[in-house]
Formats: sequence, C-alpha cells, structure tokens
Amino acid sequence: MPYTHAINPTLLELGPFEIRFYGIVYALGFFLAYWFIKKAKKQGLLDIQEGDIDNFIIYLALGIILGARLVHVFLWNPSYYLQNPLEILMIWKGGLAFHGGILGGMLVAYWFCKKKNLSFGRVADVLSIPAVFALALGRIANFINGELWGTVTNVNWCVNFKGAEGCRHPSQLYAAFGRFVVLGFLLVLNQKKRKDGFIFWSMFGLLGLSRLIVDFFRENARVIGLSLGQWLSLAMVILTFWVYFKYYRTVEEENEESNESEKTD
Repeated sequence: MPYTHAINPTLLELGPFEIRFYGIVYALGFFLAYWFIKKAKKQGLLDIQEGDIDNFIIYLALGIILGARLVHVFLWNPSYYLQNPLEILMIWKGGLAFHGGILGGMLVAYWFCKKKNLSFGRVADVLSIPAVFALALGRIANFINGELWGTVTNVNWCVNFKGAEGCRHPSQLYAAFGRFVVLGFLLVLNQKKRKDGFIFWSMFGLLGLSRLIVDFFRENARVIGLSLGQWLSLAMVILTFWVYFKYYRTVEEENEESNESEKTD
C-alpha cells in the first residue's frame, strides 16, 4: 500500500532553536571521522600529532560544508540565489550538494596532509568508512525531511510526499541502501592488503556508480538522458578508472613478483 509521508524532521525544539535529524547526521559523521583518526593514530597507522587531529576535523567540516553549499548554489539553483543572495548563508534551510561535499573534503584533506607531511591516501582510507556510513544515514535523513523525491510510480511501496504530485519512488532510501552496500564492500576490502588510497578511490568510484544508477528513479531535469548529478557521478566513475589504471594496476604484478620471490627463496 502507498505510504503517506508524515514524519517530523525535527527531533527537539528549544525555543527558537531546533535539532533536526539531518543536523544530527552531520554531527555524527564528524564525530566518527574524529574517532577513526584517533584509532588509526593509536594503531600506528597515522603519524599525526594529537592537537592536529582537532584542527583537521574542524578544517574538514568547513571544507565539506562550504563545498557542498557552493556547488548547490552555483550549479543546482544559481538564478534563485542570485536573486536572493542572503539565502546563500542559510544552510539550515537545506541545499548541500553531495558532489560539492566530496570535493571540498578532498581538497581540505589534501592541503592538510601536504602541510603536515601525511599520506593523503592513508588518511583518506581511514575516513572512507565513516564517510560512507554518514552519507547513507544522510539519505535516510533526506527521506525524513520529505525532500529529493523520486519519480512518479505505481509500485506498492511508493510514497506520497507533501507538495509532490502523485505517488513517488522513495529514491532517498534506494540511495541509502546503495551506500550501505558500498560500506559493506569497503569493510571487506579493509581486511585485505592494498596500497594507500585504494579504499578511498574504491569508495569514490562506487559512490559515483551508485548515484548514477539511483538517480534514474529521482525527479530531476535531464540533459542528453542524464541529470546533472548523474553527469557528475559519471565523471567520478571515469576518474576512478583513470586513477586505478595509473596508480593501482601494478598491484597484481607486485603480488606475483613477491610470490615468485618467496618460491625462489
């Protein structure tokens, strides 16, 4: 039976302030990033100073939020924000783009790693698992908010969203499921021997592929058959293949050489 969306996106109201599920997901994501970095330091995987961890998480949060906001403003709805420039600052009203958040986080992490002489690939690997988990929860929060509707459908599990005509695919939940699948793959990959950065680039490409597929069920304007989000996601997949070819295609060759060396020894 079709479901009529009636979930309150606000968990708690404190006078003029309110705590929303979407904000909780962001806070949880940054807390998990902090915890994973601390754990990696204790395990000897990262040679990072204790005080630098706090600074890094602050910079990372700013990079992700600013990147997500700017890409949303200038790629998704520039005409509206040009007419209402003060709205650019009102991020609590929504409007944080997935691709912008990824880009902002990557740039800040790369800058910080260069400044502190850390391996970007290793830091990115450590952050990949909490990032995907938070991104999956983020799509559930989008569903709770009743935003990012899917296309009109007559499937039994369709949802009637407030303000939307017709019953819609719960594409937010499809996206969340896809990201949980990516998370499972990364958890398995994390147990195997690999070069620094391999987990991150696997996450990057799989998230792009997941978004590319799921957005066929999402309500979006399309250009040459794909939405803007799908074109950006396709670019993520292509970039990942290029990185694999350039930096990781020798992994099997190295393993084979290592095995041959062990045999001759």
